Amino acid sequence: MRLSARVDYALRAVAELASVADGANAGRTRPVTAEQIARAQEIPPKFLESILLQLRRGGIVHAQRGPEGGYWLARPGAEISLAEVIRVIDGPLAHVRGQRPEELGYHGAARALQDVWIALRASEREILEQVSVADVAAGTLPGRINQLAADPRAWS
Repeated sequence: MRLSARVDYALRAVAELASVADGANAGRTRPVTAEQIARAQEIPPKFLESILLQLRRGGIVHAQRGPEGGYWLARPGAEISLAEVIRVIDGPLAHVRGQRPEELGYHGAARALQDVWIALRASEREILEQVSVADVAAGTLPGRINQLAADPRAWS
């Protein structure tokens, strides 16, 4: 799996917002400026602004302009999966040559590749949909994720 810098920065930004969120008010304690997020996560500010706009349009964050303005999560972080953020930024989780795996037409000896790509997407989805941005912000990942990451083979 290859994640773009845009997705990496988006995930880091929403994790930062989740770390300051109060679950009682749809994740909002106080707006956090793009500058504060950029500084905390070492994200280029101009790049972050366009990512935050995309996240706002995708319903992940809310924004407020003005001296008291900034960004906050649109919902509690526990309700926002990593998969949802990735889809907002880059579209569907798995593509082969820009197509969804079920749309591919393999023939002959390569026919089973379609099943491999579909299984890969299902595996990605299983992991990315069970981890929320609140999990990341709190550093408390689901047990299965910890188990997979603890396997030394996962690191090479």
